[in-house]
Amino acid sequence: MIISMVMILGPLTLTGCTRSAEPPSLPPDGAYDHDAADENSRAEPVPADGTAGSVTRPLTGAGWFCARVRANADGSALWCRIGHRDQADTVHPQVAQFLLDHDDRLAWAWFPPTGQSAEHGTDNQVATAAAPALAAIWSDAGDRVRQEINDFDRDLRSRMVQRSDEIPRTVWRDTHADYSYSVINGLVVTARDNAVRRWPFGAEHYATTMSSVVDDLRAGGYDCAYPPQESCNRTQSNGYFRVTLRGDQIVSARFGIGSRIESGRQRHPLGQEFPRGLTFLIEAVRRPVTERIEQSRRSGTGFAGIVAGTVVIIDARRGAVGGDDFAAYFDIQIGAPLIATLPV
Repeated sequence: MIISMVMILGPLTLTGCTRSAEPPSLPPDGAYDHDAADENSRAEPVPADGTAGSVTRPLTGAGWFCARVRANADGSALWCRIGHRDQADTVHPQVAQFLLDHDDRLAWAWFPPTGQSAEHGTDNQVATAAAPALAAIWSDAGDRVRQEINDFDRDLRSRMVQRSDEIPRTVWRDTHADYSYSVINGLVVTARDNAVRRWPFGAEHYATTMSSVVDDLRAGGYDCAYPPQESCNRTQSNGYFRVTLRGDQIVSARFGIGSRIESGRQRHPLGQEFPRGLTFLIEAVRRPVTERIEQSRRSGTGFAGIVAGTVVIIDARRGAVGGDDFAAYFDIQIGAPLIATLPV
């Protein structure tokens, strides 16, 4: 989706938007180019007080799930997520990411695009999330965010364009931060006075390495070649397994799996696709995470939360069969990617 938007919008620049050389790089240059700095990848609930609690409270109040997903000696990363369902019951995830310095000040934030365009009379999903979150710590920032993004969307809809090699975007600044918004990157917020030199990147609390799990995936019927593949497919069950990595270390994993409950029994065992278990998880978290997944597969329900210090997201699409019998498909995410990296 992001690639297609680049192809479509690459030659256009909105007359009402700021023209500049390039949008800010994601992630910022050098953010992850450092040795481990007391990395902690155990996910925890967001503290109720301080900046972390303030900036996420408007989101959790609107139904989002938020967690502090990793930290190190210089700062901590927050990851928030909500799933929007369309009329076909397909889940479209929306994410917000925050980086706080060691003094609990917001240093950086990202509200990626959702792929759902704002139509006439509808709210832009990025603005709807970003405005109240930022206003919770910078009272004058929310209205400006809404205004800038709404003006951008209005100009985009009016097709007031000219030929250019630049991606349409708008930039502005206030006393708190520099802001950049485009349909490609969404909203990127860089605080003016607060910075984190070494961004946290840990994942060892919950994940193993990709090289150690490839043979296990193949044993379950996945077509998987690593390196270079970071996405494996299982055509016989419409399954997939995708990871984000730092080197060989798995940072987050996503996979799709079905479930079929008949007479109260699971007719599609997890072992059909993972005969050796979820070996991409370390042993200490593997059993509780597996039990949480199996609970959703038995009940046909979703989940978003922290299990054994690990982020677990389960999106369920359930189809009725008859009585208590049902078939369902689950999109499951374990762990959160590094902030400012794709996929989110």
